[in-house]
Amino acid sequence: MRCPLVNDRHDNNGAIIELRGVAKRFGALTVLGGIDLTLNAGQTTVVIGESGTGKSVLLKHIVVLLRPDAGEVLFHGRRVDNQSESRLVDVRRRFGLLFQMGALFDSMTIEENVAFPLTQHTDKSPEALRDVVAQKLRMVGLDGLQHRKPGEISGGQRKRVALARAIALNPEVVLYDEPTTGLDPVRADVINELILKLKRELHVTGVVVTHDMTSAYKVADRIVMLHRGEIIADNDPDWYRRCDDARVRRFVDGHANREDLEALDQG
Repeated sequence: MRCPLVNDRHDNNGAIIELRGVAKRFGALTVLGGIDLTLNAGQTTVVIGESGTGKSVLLKHIVVLLRPDAGEVLFHGRRVDNQSESRLVDVRRRFGLLFQMGALFDSMTIEENVAFPLTQHTDKSPEALRDVVAQKLRMVGLDGLQHRKPGEISGGQRKRVALARAIALNPEVVLYDEPTTGLDPVRADVINELILKLKRELHVTGVVVTHDMTSAYKVADRIVMLHRGEIIADNDPDWYRRCDDARVRRFVDGHANREDLEALDQG
């Protein structure tokens, strides 16, 4: 069953994010080669592919941390990649971003870290801030750790605190950049369960960049695969288990490619 370059299974009904012909180069390197992608509200889309294929760059274009060299990015049908930084503030408030390593502030307490987006974008009272922080920490199973510092908790707990911070402003969309990296399988599955919980209870739209196929299969409604800056596969998780395209199978099954093996032999 060959993987189609263009999959017509996903229409624009319920679209919340659209990328139309998005291209990006860094010097002579083409990272995105004209991506067309529609993401529907309430779904979790997982983006997979080898390192250097443009996954994190794609994520940054969605929230306009990077702007395309060509093409358009739309949010709720409105073009956003050409907006000024001041106008993008309101757009970005509707996104939560879980960074790969958590990116917590080591000098702040857990409470201060989770409250940070609220102090920057709202005028809530200290009491109201504490209530929201406690609510978000309860959602990730960590209420009671408010007065600890990030260095005093485990790596898995830091990821969960970072996730609590990402949802502090009740975003419509949460972007997850390698959410299970550095975690053992048990702690990784806690993060997977939280991704499912946020979709179920908060109805967030999720975009997950990952190399972790166990995580991808568990949380995805849809998996998009990038290869050399192009989408080469776009389908539901079960389809990836059956697809016989060599590029897909090599990544999904974790097999080195011929060029890398030949380089090892030559070395």
